Amino acid sequence: MQPTALFLSLALLAAPVSMPAQSPSFSSSLIADGSTPEAAGGQSAPPVRNSSVSKGPFSRVAIGGGFSPLGINLLLATNLGQHMNLRATGNVLNYTASNISTNGFNVDAKLNLASAGVSLDLYPFPKHGFHVSPGVLFDNTNAADATFSVPGGTSFTLDNYTFYTSTTNPVRGTGTFGLHSHNPAFTATGGWGNVIPHKGGHWSYPVEVGVAFIGAPTVNIALNQGQVCYVSGQDCVDVATDQDVQTALKAQVAKYRSNLDPLKTYPIVSFGVAFAFHIR
Repeated sequence: MQPTALFLSLALLAAPVSMPAQSPSFSSSLIADGSTPEAAGGQSAPPVRNSSVSKGPFSRVAIGGGFSPLGINLLLATNLGQHMNLRATGNVLNYTASNISTNGFNVDAKLNLASAGVSLDLYPFPKHGFHVSPGVLFDNTNAADATFSVPGGTSFTLDNYTFYTSTTNPVRGTGTFGLHSHNPAFTATGGWGNVIPHKGGHWSYPVEVGVAFIGAPTVNIALNQGQVCYVSGQDCVDVATDQDVQTALKAQVAKYRSNLDPLKTYPIVSFGVAFAFHIR
């Protein structure tokens, strides 16, 4: 057989074997050019989750607490929108002080602070946390009670007049001091820190300053027990009916009211911490 004829015969025999060997390469190119990975038997890529924070009304709640001249405060807030929160607060503090000495009197006093209110927190620049907050104290019972006593045989002063108390029946009395002549009372504050963080965090540390328009403080003092003496230990009369003592007492109380009048715009300086979370 001629060499040329032998070469052609071998090539024809090898062709059916070589073509199947190339078919996987052909199929791979089809898969590579396919439009969907499912068509190639692969797995689909996981969906991208939406990481944005829900800004729907009432979608988040914050709880917290702090300190202010109104007492220890607790807060509960929810978002109304990107620029607005609704906040409820409660304040309470009880404090007792004994043996305070003033004008010859020994005074035991008890301070009772209790109030509750709501505020609308307005955020003109939500990302920066600055806010202004009009509000109202709808329940305000802030007050102090006191008892007065003068050690027997000593002197006390009212409106720059000096009186002496009986050795055997010393002068005693009571007093009340109120911070609630306007009830409810409007409040106006401003501050820094959004208790429901704009970026979706949990913790915040709000600071707030402002005033509560509580009205003029009330001061009432009654000296109604014991005897007062014009000369030490002599000429003693009932303190509740002595005109000179009662007139001087009224003048002294008027001075106290005048001195305390600036508190009708009661200062608020609050520091606190709050934790926010989603409710839907």
